Parts: sequence; C-alpha cells; structure tokens
Amino acid sequence: MAVLHKLQTGLDVNVRFTGVRVFEYTPECIVFDLLDIPLYHGWLVDPQIGDIVKAVGNCSYNQLVEKIICCKQSDNSELREEGSIAEQFLSSTATQLTYHGLCELTSTVQEGELCVFFRNNHFSTMTKHKGQLYLLVTDQGFLTEDKVVWESLHNVDGDGNFCDSEFHLRLPSDPETVYHGQQDQIDQDYLMALSLQQEQQSQDVNWEQLPEGISDLELAKKLQEEEDRRASQYYQEQEQAAATAATAAQVQQAQDAAPPSAGKQLGGTERKRKEPREREKEREKEKSSCAIL
Repeated sequence: MAVLHKLQTGLDVNVRFTGVRVFEYTPECIVFDLLDIPLYHGWLVDPQIGDIVKAVGNCSYNQLVEKIICCKQSDNSELREEGSIAEQFLSSTATQLTYHGLCELTSTVQEGELCVFFRNNHFSTMTKHKGQLYLLVTDQGFLTEDKVVWESLHNVDGDGNFCDSEFHLRLPSDPETVYHGQQDQIDQDYLMALSLQQEQQSQDVNWEQLPEGISDLELAKKLQEEEDRRASQYYQEQEQAAATAATAAQVQQAQDAAPPSAGKQLGGTERKRKEPREREKEREKEKSSCAIL
C-alpha cells in the first residue's frame, strides 16, 4: 500500500546489465510482483566483449555510475582504464537498448504475452506477435491516428514500423506532425513529472517516517485522508476561480454600461442649454415684427 502513491510520480527502477529481467531490488518492484506483470529491459552487455563484461560486472546502473567516479579518482592505471571502458559503454548505449538485449528480449518474451518494457525512464506496454516485439503507441502525436496502435521494436534506434490493432502495417497520415507531437510529449512528460514530484514532496504524507508495524487499514485511512485533502483543495481553488471570474464579469458589465448613461446625461444637459437660447431668438423675432408694424 505504501508504494501505490508513487505510481503518480514514477517508480525507482534500477537495471542490471546481465539479464532482461534482472533488476536491483527496490520496494517499488513489488508492484509488478503483486500484480503478476512481467517487467523487462534490454540494456545488456554483450558477453562476447570481455573488457566491457569485466568493467561492468554485476553492477546495477547506480552502482556502475559510482564505480566510474571512483575509478577516475584512483591512482591505479588499471582502475582508471576500467572506469573509462565502463563510461564508454554507458555513452555508446545511451538509448538503453543493445542489440544483444534486443535478441534476448525476442527469445525470452512469450508469444502473445503482455508485459512492461522499461527504457529511458519510461514504462511501455509490450507484446509479442508472430515472433516480433511490439510496443503500444501512447505518444500525444498519435491522438488523431486512430488506426495506429502498435510500433515494432526491431532495432535500437527506435525507428519502428507502425501497425493497427491487427498488427497490419499502417503509416501515419502526417509523419512530420507525429514527430513534433512525440517531442512535445517528451517535454510534457518531463514537466509533469517535475510538477508531480514537487507537489508530492511538499504535500504528501511522509511515508518514510511511518511506523513499521502500521496495518493496511491505517495506511488506507491515511491515503484516503490525503485524497480528501487534495480534493478539498481542488474544489476550493475551483470556487475561488469561479468567484474571480464572476467579479470580473460584473466589472466588465458595469464598464460597458457606463458610457451610454454618461452620453444621455450629456445630451440632456445640452438640451437644457439650448432651450434658453431658442426663447431669446423668439423674443427677438417678436420685437422685430412689432417694429415693422
């Protein structure tokens, strides 16, 4: 229960480079075990390249980064070289997928199996159809592409073929729009992750300080209290926004009504000024007519 709230901001998954299902144990990985969902990655070291195998060893990603830092600061030339080889491996496999890993994925994933594929800090739904791996298309750029459902995973560069729900080849109607949509999706995912993480750090329950013997019921109550607090805060913000909008509308209506009324008052004043002048003209006409007679 204490792990479920982290699904909003992302799970701490740390791969090892020795197998497609080998990850460093973290509490977050329990979610996949409880739900019986296979989790895969394809960031593997080719066992035929001995110097890289030696440099990477059985390290996880985090451990390998620490090892590289330590090796660079070492006075031992062999360690510095080993650290350089490990750093070069991470740099050359920045896509977090190697051809050896892709081959292992293809042979390990079962036909028709639905699983989760971890790559570049993203989780994707993956399946295998007729010996070919496919990833579920979820990028924002495909919102209007109702026929595009799957993308084949057959190389490490991400240049896959798009297919429909029956795995028939289907090209996007506008590849340029799709590309920009994918870039926008990456940016939005990053900004959303940062926003959710900041919100969690400032508002969420401090799960690390919960007592170890806390029951599932107590955890559920705390989760419900947190959800109620967020809902209350959301509705308060909505009410404040509605009140602000209503006030702004009233001010606008008052401003729109002010000029005509001022004009009427001005017009009435001008008529009052004109009436004495007209009476004086009439009196002058009467005097002139009397003088003629």
